[in-house]
Amino acid sequence: MTQKQYKHVDYNWDNTVTDQLDSVERLRYRSNILGDDQRITNTGGGNTSSKVMMKDPLTGEEVDVLWVKGSGGDLRTSTRANFASLYMDKLLALQEIYDAAEVKGVKTEIEDKMVSMYPYTTFNLNPRASSIDTPLHGFIPARHVDHMHPISAIAIAASKDQEQLTQDVYGSEVGWVPWQRPGFDLGLVMGNMATKNPQLKGLVMGQHGLINWADDDKACYELTLDLIEKAAVYIQDRDKGEKTFGGAKYQSLPEAEREALLIQLLPTLRGMVSQQKRFIGTVHITDSVLEFVNSHDATRLAEIGTSCPDHFLRTKIKPLYVDWNPQTEDFAALLSKLESGLAAYREDYAAYYQACKHDNSPAMRDPNPTVILIPGVGLIAWGKNKSESRVTAEFYSLAIQVMRASEAISEYQGLPRQEAFDIEYWLLEEAKLQRMPPEKELARNVVIVVGAGSGIGKATAHRVAQEGAHVVCVDLNAEAAQETADELTKKYGMGIGVAGTGISACGPAIGLGADITNRESVQAMLNQVILAYGGIDNIIVTAGIFVPPTKDGRITDPQWDLTFAVNVKGGYLIADEARQIWEAQQLPGTLVLTTSVNAAVAKKGSVAYDTSKAAANHLVRELAIELSPLVRVNGLAPATVVEGSSMFPRDRVISSLVKYNIAHDESEDTDALRDKLANFYAQRTLTKSPITLADQAEAAYLLTSSKLSKTTGQVISVDGGLHEAFLR
Repeated sequence: MTQKQYKHVDYNWDNTVTDQLDSVERLRYRSNILGDDQRITNTGGGNTSSKVMMKDPLTGEEVDVLWVKGSGGDLRTSTRANFASLYMDKLLALQEIYDAAEVKGVKTEIEDKMVSMYPYTTFNLNPRASSIDTPLHGFIPARHVDHMHPISAIAIAASKDQEQLTQDVYGSEVGWVPWQRPGFDLGLVMGNMATKNPQLKGLVMGQHGLINWADDDKACYELTLDLIEKAAVYIQDRDKGEKTFGGAKYQSLPEAEREALLIQLLPTLRGMVSQQKRFIGTVHITDSVLEFVNSHDATRLAEIGTSCPDHFLRTKIKPLYVDWNPQTEDFAALLSKLESGLAAYREDYAAYYQACKHDNSPAMRDPNPTVILIPGVGLIAWGKNKSESRVTAEFYSLAIQVMRASEAISEYQGLPRQEAFDIEYWLLEEAKLQRMPPEKELARNVVIVVGAGSGIGKATAHRVAQEGAHVVCVDLNAEAAQETADELTKKYGMGIGVAGTGISACGPAIGLGADITNRESVQAMLNQVILAYGGIDNIIVTAGIFVPPTKDGRITDPQWDLTFAVNVKGGYLIADEARQIWEAQQLPGTLVLTTSVNAAVAKKGSVAYDTSKAAANHLVRELAIELSPLVRVNGLAPATVVEGSSMFPRDRVISSLVKYNIAHDESEDTDALRDKLANFYAQRTLTKSPITLADQAEAAYLLTSSKLSKTTGQVISVDGGLHEAFLR
């Protein structure tokens, strides 16, 4: 049998895979391959289900079980654990409770109350919470249901004459339901339509998406593709080409010029939108985005906002479009228009809230936009973390494609403002937000760790990541920096968004190479951080160098210069270049420089190192004054951290063991030799404990956190208690 060919979606079903899977795993597989294509559904959007006969764990009898994507899941990345399971007979029985209510219907108290009843229908103690769309799947009389948010179907659903378009595209095989907030009542409406019209294979959901069904899972998958393809072909045949969005009004900036503008703009813009809470940015630049932001109709369409509720929960009711001419206006004009535009946006959002709120509505949320559109430049999205900002960028870029298609076949329209408000401020959504765990100490922060390729830097990168930070791992050895970043990404995940251009498509950690003795190298590194996340918050410098002297205790002049370049000048260059970013953002920041207890202890054999660290100690004090009150600057003074330190390679460890007459065998591995030396050093301290990487990382984190928010200009020793280093 010849497989049908598609132009607007990809056919990915593989019988050799599905034949090896049970019914629930086949649902997971179907979900993954549907969710993998943005033309079919957005990240986190849509849901799938299968009704499966299974043995009841209590009675042993065969029962009908609805397996459906649970709350908060994402089709592309879902595993079996992301699906809720419900007894079908118990789910259907909930209709009696609903029908018994004196007042019922959309947005009624009983409709919202039904959500709290779903746990009573749970099969086999499955902990996955059911989503609000569960009735849409349970009440449709078919074994398999796909509810997607395809660009082509939403374009129909978001058009002025959507009902007629549904008939024009699909004839009698697909029906239409007007917009209704998802929930129990919508499930009943669609279930009744499917029951009374057995010829229907699906429904276009006004202002929302597409739902379709079949009694075979593969047939359901293929039907989903067929319906999406049919709508996409209809739209393509009517595409307006160069006249899309009314044609071009502005021209895109050349790539190099655009990047330079973004580097200059993003820190200031981040500060502007982070008035209430810090945001992490994502830059998204594609041909379709540029076509939209450069067009004549962008102003009109942006004001309408997005249609699909999945979209505007992230993008807010509308984006901020800045009508700036990239060909004739300068950067100062752009900043001025952003300032006035943001002020107007906040006023509009407050007015929207006041006009639409109910007596029991949650308090108004952050009134700043999460999507900003700039002609010639592209789309900048903001979120509480990198994953959210990437999802936000993805959603609006998909909304642009929806608008393009809708305007080709009809006239695009958004949800009525009250309906949008009732989704955005839905008490069930608010309850979900309230159940989320509190944000971690360094959430929403971008932390640069210089020296992250090994030793204290690597340990510090892991420590701040544990507190929710977005971590920029920087090292002279770019591969080592990337290795640390990869470790963090593997541990914490990339997140679910799939948007972002260039380095802005990153996850919660990136690795960069930089020579901190070279200003241009430091500038280039910071520029990449800006493009990745939109700005910086905290910098921790752990990079340092110790040049072993000759037997008579001397080093060469170039070695002396290198010691001061890394240990003193490097910290200054980083602070001096970062200062411009901190000042542009006007957000409080921190800087931690790693010095050494050697700065306070005079001894033989390490003149360059010790004096450079003494200079670094005073650099901390000078920078604390220079960067106040915006940035707190403190120093971390370790002592003899042998564990995992690049400053204690095997040859230096053995040399020290010999120097101190510590018994050892050179055939022992490096870690064992390091332990011997660390224990020797520990006995010289008051606490008699080895100094570990974790000890230093903890101190670096504390100096960065709000826990020491009133501390600046100080050097904190983490040395186990060396009385020689006590402050005098």
